[in-house]
Amino acid sequence: MKESINFRREITDDFERVVDRVTTALKTAGFGVLTRIDMHTKIEEKIGKKIPKVVILGACNPTMAYEAYVANSDVASLLPCNAVVRDIGKDKTSVELVKPSVMMKIIGDKNLQQLAIKADALLEEAINHV
Repeated sequence: MKESINFRREITDDFERVVDRVTTALKTAGFGVLTRIDMHTKIEEKIGKKIPKVVILGACNPTMAYEAYVANSDVASLLPCNAVVRDIGKDKTSVELVKPSVMMKIIGDKNLQQLAIKADALLEEAINHV
């Protein structure tokens, strides 16, 4: 069975309220939101195509990011952690938080893997509180 790269949860609530709930849950877990990309808006602006609402939040726990970068600067290519909020129809929204432990397997550094497992726990806690 293929390992999922995300923690995932479906929520019935207003889309923007879910984005706010995700932002708050991330903050409570020690992650700040550095970026917000309204992917659906960008796709329409750039190529005139419409897709359901998708917001990508770039989330970062500064202490963990520092520790990871000092341990192996290659990690910068995998930062920040992405949180995706997608409109999946019928008043449902999907929240997907990337699992750092899966992403760190790309680098193959056991020290980073241990740090990523700690980050996983914080992100799993965050998604459970959205």
